[in-house]
Amino acid sequence: MRHSPQQAFGQRIRELRQAKGMTQEDLADRCGLFRTYMSRIETGKANPTLTMIHALADSVGVPVQALFDAPGK
Repeated sequence: MRHSPQQAFGQRIRELRQAKGMTQEDLADRCGLFRTYMSRIETGKANPTLTMIHALADSVGVPVQALFDAPGK
């Protein structure tokens, strides 16, 4: 089953967040978001803006392009 782009992006965010030992609350705080919105990003139910994508990349310490790598990479 293929995942939507939002679901694949969310899985990658979750993977990178967990690799850094951060909770959703930690990452949300670093990005200036509510934890509930972070949850929606990770489950593919939100479509973050370009500004938010940059904030997410900065917060997990990776280049923006790394957020678009397939989960597990």
